[in-house]
Order: sequence, then C-alpha cells, then structure tokens
Amino acid sequence: MRDAGAIAPSAIHAARGILPLSAEGLVLRMAGQTLIDIARLTIDEGGPTMVMGPNGAGKSILLRLLHGLIEPDAGRILWAGQPARAGIRLRQAMVFQRPVLLRRSVAANIDYALKVNGVPRVRRPAAVARALALGGLEPQARQPARTLSGGEQQRLALVRALAVEPEILFLDEPTASLDPAATAAIERLIADAAARGTKIVMVTHDPGQARRLGAEVVFMHRGRIAEHTDADAFFRQPGSREARAFLAGELVL
Repeated sequence: MRDAGAIAPSAIHAARGILPLSAEGLVLRMAGQTLIDIARLTIDEGGPTMVMGPNGAGKSILLRLLHGLIEPDAGRILWAGQPARAGIRLRQAMVFQRPVLLRRSVAANIDYALKVNGVPRVRRPAAVARALALGGLEPQARQPARTLSGGEQQRLALVRALAVEPEILFLDEPTASLDPAATAAIERLIADAAARGTKIVMVTHDPGQARRLGAEVVFMHRGRIAEHTDADAFFRQPGSREARAFLAGELVL
C-alpha cells in the first residue's frame, strides 16, 4: 500500500518497466583522451546503486551518459532492452551537486517540473503541497528559490525531482558541500524514496554514506568499471586493488 504522504504518480508514469538500464561498449573521448570505456554495465531494480572511485574516475560523466545529457562516441544505452525514447526520458530525473533552480518561488519550481512532465494543471497544487511537506519547505513556499540556504536548495532540488515520480533518479554527489545536519536530511529523503521503489543511482565520495545508503557499489577507475558488487561484500572485502587502496585512504593511481 502506498504511504498516504507519498507523492501520487501521474498518469504518464502509471506503467513501470524501464529497468534494467544497460550500457554496452560505452566509450566517450575528449581532446584525444578516453574518459569512459565500459564494456558492460547493468543496473536493475532494487536498493540504491552507489558509484564510487577516485577523483577523475569518470563517475559524474557516467551519470550524464546514462541520463542522456551526453552522447557517447561509441556503444549504446538501453532501457529494458530498448533505446531511450521521449517517454523513457520523462521517467528518469537527475539532481546535481550544485542545484539548478529557476528564478521562481520554491513552489513554482516544483509546479514547473510537474508541468513539463505532463501532470495536469488540476492535479499540480496538491502534488506541490505534498512535495513541500516532504522536504519540510512549506514555510518557504513563496520564497525565491535562489535565496534558500544551500541545504534547503538541495532539498528543493531533490523533492522537485521526486515530485514527478521518476522510476530512476540519478544523484551526483548531492551532499558534497553540505554540513552534517543538511546531509542527514538529504539522506533521509533518499532512503525514503528508495523504500518507496525509486531506483537510486548516486555518485558519492564518502564511504560512510555509501555504507548507510547503498545496496550495491559500482567502483570506477580511469573511466572503467573496476568492480560492481553487493555493498556489504564491497566494504568487507573489495575485490580490486584500486578499491582496496581507495577504502584504505591511499592514493589511487
């Protein structure tokens, strides 16, 4: 049974089934350098997938490729065995490390996201109210979004993305610049979304955060997948030399 406080799915998202997400022969080059070189990666339903690795490993680039913001030089990305279509793009969302907010009020930011995702006007006020409540942002509803604190902006970006009921949500280090209290608030929203069935794919540099939230880990090194395994197994006994060095706090070359 759906939680009474959960955001109701719009008709456009009534049919589920865009997962698994698969990348095959995925290559991205820039200025003569290969940034991504992944033979195969499959992300399926289940708990959060945490994407980890040293700086420059290609984590953020991978998320942008999977989300469709960047076109690869080679390879393909498939959703339930099919190339991305307009309908599939409407059933995924992404939140960046630095929130991208419109020059509108907090409530209007959420309303706009619902509008562009096809939610009828008559249903949007209630959906906006639920999203504001989910993020604890009711007092700021009429406030210009860009005047919020950093933690509030990130909460807004997250509940705005969740308001359209994405089947998969990409998160690129959403707590990297936040204090512990703001980080805890974001983590609660992520855990709640995952518990309600949204597939989370999240880049994090924080092993503690990955332990708290993750069901599996994709560990990247130099644009490749060095390891893709259950989170408990990864933290107990990582299989790759690079992952062992990373978890030990060593320099990963």
